[in-house]
Amino acid sequence: MIADTAPFWRRKTLDQLNAQEWESLCDGCGLCCLQKLEDEEDNSVYYTSIACKLLDLQTCQCSDYPNRFRFVPDCIQLTPGKADQFKWLPPTCGYRLVSEGQDLPSWHHLVCGDRGQVHEQRISRSGRMLSENDVDEDDWEDHLIFRAG
Repeated sequence: MIADTAPFWRRKTLDQLNAQEWESLCDGCGLCCLQKLEDEEDNSVYYTSIACKLLDLQTCQCSDYPNRFRFVPDCIQLTPGKADQFKWLPPTCGYRLVSEGQDLPSWHHLVCGDRGQVHEQRISRSGRMLSENDVDEDDWEDHLIFRAG
């Protein structure tokens, strides 16, 4: 009986989520939209503080989400079927947490009801990013912030 009242992310698998539930797992941190560099020696992935040209640097929302693939062909589409590839996502990511069978954090909007908490708790990089339009790609290495995984 308790399982029936549990939030959808605890009682459903990723494959059972409808489109609205899937999209709502996004906490709005924007970290997946940061440019990443891969170390060719050990395949480690490092996040930079350089955001995709479509990411709003304050709200951490895509400025053209429905058409993003037209402007950023290598934008990665997260889907339940790719959950085994989510290791590059930050450990705070709702998609990654649910795919690993973990609960959402207390600051996640689905838990606390406040979409602003991701920024208040400084999980997002709101106000602490640069647009890829403003940094030469050869200089991205100077803007590493953390290692994925």
